[in-house]
Amino acid sequence: MEHTPHTAPPAPHTVGDVMTQAVVAIGQDARFKKIVETMQQWKVSALPVLAGEGRVVGVVSEADLLPKEEFRTADPSRREQLERLDDVRKAGAVTAGELMSAPALTVHAGDTLAQAARTMAYKSVKRLPVVDDEGMLRGIVSRSDLLKVFLRADADLAAEVRAEIVDRLFAGSAQQVTVRVEDGVVTLRGPLPRTSLLPVAARLVRAVEGVVDVAFEDTTPTPASR
Repeated sequence: MEHTPHTAPPAPHTVGDVMTQAVVAIGQDARFKKIVETMQQWKVSALPVLAGEGRVVGVVSEADLLPKEEFRTADPSRREQLERLDDVRKAGAVTAGELMSAPALTVHAGDTLAQAARTMAYKSVKRLPVVDDEGMLRGIVSRSDLLKVFLRADADLAAEVRAEIVDRLFAGSAQQVTVRVEDGVVTLRGPLPRTSLLPVAARLVRAVEGVVDVAFEDTTPTPASR
């Protein structure tokens, strides 16, 4: 039975690697107009709401503010009141504590980018407060932050794929395998006789953050060409 060497995927980047530490936040008593002004000033679509010395208790987003404009000139019908109780309530709210979505949807600095991306996708949010174990605000991570890994230089990706994957997985023929990266697409070229390793190699290479895709060019001579 052919033995497949054990090679662990490269350690993933974490939220702490890409988050923004300088965060604009508001208190529970912040009033509606101040919330709008703060969003406009800092060009953000949501703000963490803090209690005490910095514990995140909620988030106010543009979506939380819009009901006030939506219902400004017309009272909601009885049906709307029943179907959109939360929006109707927010239309009459004045402070961040009344407007915020709570409890806050948060992540930790040690969470992987994949975990943060899944949370954003499932909950349809654009940014997440980053908190410590006590719920204290430590940063903010946005969708654009999660995409920063794709800005890694091709040379850096090639070096990581070479050192962490090729040199370990293709131990006997690693020196004959070249690693080329162009626009994040990794191509492994060389004699790849152990085809059972290719799915493993593909999985490991795609796990390198910043890699867009992986391809193989097998230069092993065919029997007819030998």
